[in-house]
Amino acid sequence: MDNKYLILSDIHGNVSALDAVLADCRGETFKGILLLGDCIDYGMRSNEIIQTLKTLIGSEWKGRVLVNLWGNHEKLVVDRDLERLSSDRGRVMANYTARQLSPESVDYIRSEMNREGLEAFEMGGLRCLAVHGSLEDRYWKAIGPDNLRGDYAEYDMVFGGHSHYSHCFTHFYPADAPELRNKKAVTFVNPGSVGQPRNQNPCAQYAVVSLPSRRVELRAVPYDVAFEQALYPDEIDAFYKTRLTRGV
Repeated sequence: MDNKYLILSDIHGNVSALDAVLADCRGETFKGILLLGDCIDYGMRSNEIIQTLKTLIGSEWKGRVLVNLWGNHEKLVVDRDLERLSSDRGRVMANYTARQLSPESVDYIRSEMNREGLEAFEMGGLRCLAVHGSLEDRYWKAIGPDNLRGDYAEYDMVFGGHSHYSHCFTHFYPADAPELRNKKAVTFVNPGSVGQPRNQNPCAQYAVVSLPSRRVELRAVPYDVAFEQALYPDEIDAFYKTRLTRGV
């Protein structure tokens, strides 16, 4: 019988989107949970997201969170690592989030999340890697089907976020393994973004992986976009709320 694993990434302070995801998978039992980073920023309710995750990790998710990574937004907001941002509006947004974060939220990010942005681990007997971005740049450059940005041949499955584009594909590395026709299969999964999708689907997106079958479900669920948009103050560029309408 398969065990299920819940994969979440890029929640970005969007409570309505996370609530929709949690409601969508309510009643399912997950042997493990992967959190791939960027819980905060862009959205207006970063503190509430962190409080929700803290509560879940201390109760129904207790002992089942296999990885809990920093993304580039944890790094830029908490470490004030703003030089990689390409726009002034991004710096205004990050500074706004930094001012809003409570001491409790900052403490959670610093003490309860993996600030390295990547972690190797075992899951269902498979050797896995979780990384917010990629081996080339763990925070700022994402894995894609056309550019893996690193050599992952030692792993069986690789879980990445950052791009806000969901995907599941298999790459075959050459290997000295005649019984496998001299190929090593590595499955790459990006669950998409819970709180700020960019694949022209505005629904909150996440993934469920079943093992040992390696079945991957890329799921999308509607949420109250208008409610989250109404929370943005005038000082934040409207770009960040309007993009939620179409998922771009």
